[in-house]
Amino acid sequence: MRARYGVPLKAAAGIAAVGAAGVAYAAGFEARSFRLRRVTVPVLPQGMRPLRILQVSDIHMVGGQRKKRAWLQSLAGLRPDFVVNTGDNLSDTEGVPEVLDALGPLMSFPGVYVFGSNDYYGPRLRNPGRYLLEKAQGRHGLNGNKPVVGAVHNPWEEMRDAFDAAGWLNLTNTRARLKLDGLELAFTGLDDPHIKRDRYEAVAGGPEADADFSLAVVHAPYLRVLESFTADGYPLILAGHTHGGQLCIPFYGALVTNCDLDTKRVKGLSTHEAEGRRAYLHVSAGCGTNRFTPVRFACPPEATLLTLTPKA
Repeated sequence: MRARYGVPLKAAAGIAAVGAAGVAYAAGFEARSFRLRRVTVPVLPQGMRPLRILQVSDIHMVGGQRKKRAWLQSLAGLRPDFVVNTGDNLSDTEGVPEVLDALGPLMSFPGVYVFGSNDYYGPRLRNPGRYLLEKAQGRHGLNGNKPVVGAVHNPWEEMRDAFDAAGWLNLTNTRARLKLDGLELAFTGLDDPHIKRDRYEAVAGGPEADADFSLAVVHAPYLRVLESFTADGYPLILAGHTHGGQLCIPFYGALVTNCDLDTKRVKGLSTHEAEGRRAYLHVSAGCGTNRFTPVRFACPPEATLLTLTPKA
């Protein structure tokens, strides 16, 4: 009996040990291995000085995450021209004070923001395998799924009021302007498409002709939004939401994006084409996770410093 079952039992023990080590790495190290991505995007008009944008996204703050708070605070040392926050700041109904503490130094810089579903609603326990099933069935968020019932509501109004008080511009289904060293920057933003709060008809019309530069901001990079922004002529779209795939396969990449964007563009800089026009798209992999799945694998948490330069 020993000879018959000894090898399988040892193999099973080895597989379990490897699995446990992987979870320990994904939760204990990589999920807290914060990185700064640096990207150059040639989108500005000729003769315009470069602009440095710090994009933060998908913080998913949970009480007690001191290392994350300290890292976010340290990003103020980059001294960006302005900050873009692409949403999902919360993963804890009591996390607003810690979000504001983490972003406090950054709120001394000009900024704009949109919210994501996790700013509005508390996190829910989900089987990660459902993301693969929903991808196969073409269902994402409320786009094809039944509406959420019994959701916990976050105190997002407190966060909005603090951002507004700091001078950050709320881009919820609206346009806004930012004056920066003699430059007039125009922003067009949408509420979260993942929960069908986007209202593109309220902001349609494309870049503002009298602005020095216009860009688009949204939390979740759904194709309907990318199509509209690109067809309207925006040169750059900033988004988050995907977590870069969160659990990726080394040398292969992401399996899901949690929206209808393809996995090749799950994070970083890419392009999108619609109606004969092309826009740059930058998707942040974000720096947090849902509190019920606090792991990352082959996809470190990040923020991005984008340097916009004149077109060649």
